[in-house]
Amino acid sequence: MQRKYFQPEIETMSADWIKRVQDEKLVKQVRYVYDNVEYYRHLMDEKGVKPEDIHGIDDLHKLPFLKKDDLREAYPYGLLATDMKNCVRIQSTSGTTGKRVVAFYTQHDVDLWEDCCARALVAAGCTNEDVCQVCYGYGLFTGGAGLHGGSHKVGSLTLPMSSGNTDRQIQFMMDLESTILCCTPSYAAYIGETLKEKGYKPEDNKLKAGIFGAEPWTEEMRRDIEKSLGIKAYDIYGLTELSGPGVAFECEEQTGMHINEDHFIAEIIDPDTGEVLPLGTKGELVFTSLDKEAFPLLRYRTRDICVLSREKCSCGRTFVKMTKPLGRSDDMMIIRGVNVFPSQIEAVLLNNGYAPNYQIIVDRVNNTDTFDINVEMKSEDFSDTPKGITNKEKELQGAMKTMLGINPKIHLVPPKSIERSEGKAVRVIDKRKRLGINV
Repeated sequence: MQRKYFQPEIETMSADWIKRVQDEKLVKQVRYVYDNVEYYRHLMDEKGVKPEDIHGIDDLHKLPFLKKDDLREAYPYGLLATDMKNCVRIQSTSGTTGKRVVAFYTQHDVDLWEDCCARALVAAGCTNEDVCQVCYGYGLFTGGAGLHGGSHKVGSLTLPMSSGNTDRQIQFMMDLESTILCCTPSYAAYIGETLKEKGYKPEDNKLKAGIFGAEPWTEEMRRDIEKSLGIKAYDIYGLTELSGPGVAFECEEQTGMHINEDHFIAEIIDPDTGEVLPLGTKGELVFTSLDKEAFPLLRYRTRDICVLSREKCSCGRTFVKMTKPLGRSDDMMIIRGVNVFPSQIEAVLLNNGYAPNYQIIVDRVNNTDTFDINVEMKSEDFSDTPKGITNKEKELQGAMKTMLGINPKIHLVPPKSIERSEGKAVRVIDKRKRLGINV
């Protein structure tokens, strides 16, 4: 019989029990962080708060926030809370100016992360009789590792495909009769298009569900994917800073993602004032990790804008729900599942002898993000030959890929050809917004 929950006693616990668990864990975690993380201890001391001031989640607002800038300043070991010999893994994202977010994991941290991903898989209908094809990137990226481990916890046959090589993806999908697909939504859409081009109909594959995340996607895109692959498409949310995918996940109701509240406390704040806002109010999402041993973050500002709700869910889970991110309170873009900041692009330009006069143009064509960067040449370079300009574009593209992890298309344009503004420069033109994609 198909399981409805991976850990039913936890996923359906009462609201009072959730609060009791969070109260106890928060008190313990604050003391642990204060005693073991000098960087955060300094922030608490600056704010005049001690571990004994925290008696439960009602005191959470007393603690200082952590921001992305703090992670960069503390890179690489400043937020590590345990001896390196206790750590078994790191995962990482690209950094905004070359410094990456490096998250450390003990075996305990890995086990809890995989439990969270297993909950997401079971919520999507995955069992030990399924074949789970993981097409998220492996390596430093958290997507592949998280869903891979979760699939093992459920007991499904796991295909560790990683991303790319679509012909091989389809061969394994058809030959091994994959039933669960895990990847970015844009790649799922591309697989659907490729299957159609190869003459396959949706009913020709054995897929029943997909777990898609790491980039923004609309309800219209969900319906297109479901139609092209003949599946039910589920959303999943996570951040490398907290563990990776599995912080929150959709159930069969698909009206928001359940946050794993036994491991994470979620708050909504006013992004300008830091004031905690009530449930049902749109604001910036803040997370506190309750169980992390190696890289425990307290009150981490995600910069994602969303709404939290405790309306009763028909699936029986009692965890609070979050909407899809409704935008960002900073300038980060998510392109093909990768976090990209304009400051990264400026750093590459300056390091390669270009002035920071540029414009980023992002669009979505055939369900795939396009990424172009127009860069003004210096006057002395403008007289270069077409071949010389092409070579410089290729060199700059290589440098961008090294920094960002993805390939933009570079266009070197004449000096002063990018429109100037008397106010804040318009560095980013994100045409995906016309499609209703919250980026």
